[in-house]
Amino acid sequence: MHPIIKWTALTLAISLPLSAHAHRAWLLPSATVLSGDAPWITVDAAVSNDLFYFEHFPLQLEGIGQPLAMPARGPAAAQPAAQPAAEQATPAPMRRPANRLQITTPDGSPLHAQFGHTGRLRSTFDLQLSAKGTYKLAVASQGLFASWEENGETRRWMGKAEDFAKQVPAKAQALRVVQNSNRMETFITSGAPSDAALAPSNSGLELKPITHPNDLFAGEAAQLMFLIDGKPAADVEVSVIPGGNRYRDDLGEIKARTDAQGQLSITWPAAGMYWLEAEYRSTEGVAAPASERRASYSATLEVLAP
Repeated sequence: MHPIIKWTALTLAISLPLSAHAHRAWLLPSATVLSGDAPWITVDAAVSNDLFYFEHFPLQLEGIGQPLAMPARGPAAAQPAAQPAAEQATPAPMRRPANRLQITTPDGSPLHAQFGHTGRLRSTFDLQLSAKGTYKLAVASQGLFASWEENGETRRWMGKAEDFAKQVPAKAQALRVVQNSNRMETFITSGAPSDAALAPSNSGLELKPITHPNDLFAGEAAQLMFLIDGKPAADVEVSVIPGGNRYRDDLGEIKARTDAQGQLSITWPAAGMYWLEAEYRSTEGVAAPASERRASYSATLEVLAP
């Protein structure tokens, strides 16, 4: 029997950006810079309160392990089992768009994960880096999130745009629809760094590194550029948090904002793993039925000792 996860916890990971404030989603490779012939790495994927500690629930990835069962939700879940089905409330199902793992090799071709598994607290998979150069691991999803009032209660739904009309009442009251796109990445280099895998997809909010993401050193400034649908993302706030926040009273957050060219500079205070988050919001260029757009980006980066 698959373990059951509470709907309220799931909502934090699937109806909000992957980098939701109280619970942060991340990919954590066992190493980011490697040498030798065809080395292996293991990658953990989870959603947690403390960065890089799998203590909440796994980040479920399409094709990695067996998905955990989702429980019944809302008023229908509270109805007695003996009540006739016709009399039970039937809220619209919240079917999140799949979190798709995309692995790009140094020559730009795709790579499939091996030995994938989803446990109660984390998902994990292995990669063999047969080619020299930089690999990009990305988890991307997009869809619609809707909320409305029905019989004095708030209903919520998330899913694909093509399912919206089937799942959300046509005359829903106080309807709010948000167009969501989320992207999470990490980068791994075997041998010398390369750039082909770093090419943006030109969809949603993305990082276009100026300083190579596997060439970050404590005490040095890194130049980063953010794009929205392939164009410079101006005035986007970026937050960087060092790992190990479980053992600090101070979050240690570094904040910066992109300029008109979508660029900013971050100086790393110390060596270690860092979690970077950026979010873009707009009411422009939004396709119906959505009235606003939210795009989020997060990345796990390792800063090396000089």
